[in-house]
Amino acid sequence: MKKVIPIGIDNFKEIITEGYYYVDKTLLIKELLDLTGKVNLFTRPRRFGKTLNLSMLQAFFENTGDEEENQKRRELFKHLQIMNAGDAYTSHMGQYPVIFLTLKSAKQRTFQSALFKIKECISQEYRRHAFVCDGLKLSDSEKQLFQKLADGKGTMDEYSGSLQFLSQCLYKETGEKVIILLDEYDVPLENAYFRGFYDEMIDFIRSLFESGLKTNDALKLSVITGCLRISKESIFTGLNHLKIISVLDRQYSEHFGFTEQEVKEMTEYYGHTGRYDDLKQWYDGYVFGNTCIYNPWSVINFMFDLNADEQAFPRPYWVNTSSNQIIHDMISRADTMTRNQIEELLNGKTMDIPVHEEITYDDLEDIGDNLWNFLYFTGYLTKESEYFKNHTVYLKVRIPNIEVKTVYTNTILNWFQESVKKKDFRELYRAMEEKNTGKMGEILTEQLFSVISFYDSAENFYHGFLAGILSQSEKYLVKSNRESGLGRSDLIVKTPSLRGRAFLLEVKVSDSMKHLEQDAKKAVQQIWDKNYMEELKLEGYEQIDAFGISFYRKDCEVQYGGTYE
Repeated sequence: MKKVIPIGIDNFKEIITEGYYYVDKTLLIKELLDLTGKVNLFTRPRRFGKTLNLSMLQAFFENTGDEEENQKRRELFKHLQIMNAGDAYTSHMGQYPVIFLTLKSAKQRTFQSALFKIKECISQEYRRHAFVCDGLKLSDSEKQLFQKLADGKGTMDEYSGSLQFLSQCLYKETGEKVIILLDEYDVPLENAYFRGFYDEMIDFIRSLFESGLKTNDALKLSVITGCLRISKESIFTGLNHLKIISVLDRQYSEHFGFTEQEVKEMTEYYGHTGRYDDLKQWYDGYVFGNTCIYNPWSVINFMFDLNADEQAFPRPYWVNTSSNQIIHDMISRADTMTRNQIEELLNGKTMDIPVHEEITYDDLEDIGDNLWNFLYFTGYLTKESEYFKNHTVYLKVRIPNIEVKTVYTNTILNWFQESVKKKDFRELYRAMEEKNTGKMGEILTEQLFSVISFYDSAENFYHGFLAGILSQSEKYLVKSNRESGLGRSDLIVKTPSLRGRAFLLEVKVSDSMKHLEQDAKKAVQQIWDKNYMEELKLEGYEQIDAFGISFYRKDCEVQYGGTYE
């Protein structure tokens, strides 16, 4: 019986003990010990294995105070790569108190609610270490404060210093310095930015980190994960022992996400080697350091679906795990230059950006380099190459794969549908009724210049574009036949009353400007050759007008094809 795919399970102990499939990332431990960074910040996109890796570090390093439990944790690593690294590394197993705090659930609507959630996580970690109060090394006042924080009754200032205080209590009781693991530290900041209480959250997170990481003599090692390096706001002020490892760094590059070899091994294990090309096209494309990386969340979800159905279609698993608010905001605020840049990326091209690693959520207000950097570090763009020019590192970036491309295209279409609802297209309908093809072309071209286009799926784009505009009329009904696969005209526009009028519109996409007129005429001829008006005749419409419309990028040609009466 094959091992089960661990969908949504980010607890290392559970994955190993319950027999789930595990992609071995334990050599992360060796690299951490070799490089000896005091405070290590790993920035990676969401759903790239950060929480699972921290859970693995906790299972390896933590002394639970119970020798039987410690032995069980050692057994978790019995067949994993770290056990072959030597005593210099395995001697650290079960030796340290560990504080593990995840901030990924702090996504509430108000600052007070989000702060309550963070306090609750801190209190839970205090309760997990309640054994220190049973010892003799803490003073009565220390025990009282400890219990106060465990009960969720501490003040703002007391919680601000809670990481440092818990570290000191653990060090005092055990005699060993503490390892602090902080998961998704920037989730509260992202949430606060979009909710409108960014400054308040920044102040609290800064105080929490300063006490726990900067002025903490009880600290052995810290590993922090997030999407961005938020340093402009001085969250990490004065941390001269901070090591930042981003997607640009070659160190640790293979430990977050799946390598090509790991994906191939998984497809072979489950017998899905025939679907490897789909996996590569949809979920590969990331480059961390110099290592090619697959999106692990999407790979395991697709593998799970393949185990149930070998013919399963790939889907955008990763992009459906978040709101993709940043993409929507970018598109809605885009100026002409930004729209052109997005179009270039959607059509498979690259763009050059100077690297700004110290971006903040406040920088999202800028349409420019900061925005593109944000998209890069959060996984919506990837690096094709890099170069050094004028004392600055530059990246050639592109959209990583089909999956990520879907979030751009779907968001663009949704934004377009929202935007056209605010516009008055009565003039377009009047031009149709008057058979004024010149006016029709002028209006459609004007709209094309205001929308972001993606030409590699051109027919679907232009069809959706035209249907979206025509659907805004209260006088006419619009029926799209493209999705039905029937031998009918692309679009039928008709009045609810049979005494009214009906229009047939056939869409063509030209390969150059010089073919625009010719292709529009071909569209007209197709309407008559295939007798597309038959459906409307049978319904009872007595006046049916035909139009052929051809598109090439931002230009279009409209040809009148006659009236059936």
